[in-house]
Amino acid sequence: MQAHRRHRYYFAMMGVCLGLFVLAWGVVRFWSVPAAIGMCLVAMVIPPAAAVFANRRDPEDDWWNDPRWDDPKWDDPGHDRDHPDRERRDR
Repeated sequence: MQAHRRHRYYFAMMGVCLGLFVLAWGVVRFWSVPAAIGMCLVAMVIPPAAAVFANRRDPEDDWWNDPRWDDPKWDDPGHDRDHPDRERRDR
């Protein structure tokens, strides 16, 4: 799943969460307070689930496989960390 699609799912889930809160206390509470409380309980579960789904790693994502992590000279002073396969040129 691409990042754009994950963002859409996240914002859709958060929109449903806000919609549940607004409907629960703006409309449903006039007919049934327990139903409004139940809607709020469901809405409470949505933000953590949305965060988990939005930060899920996909098999085609490779952001965790940074070649700079395997660079043995990473901590050496003066080493160019943005280009691990080349040494920094003196100016």
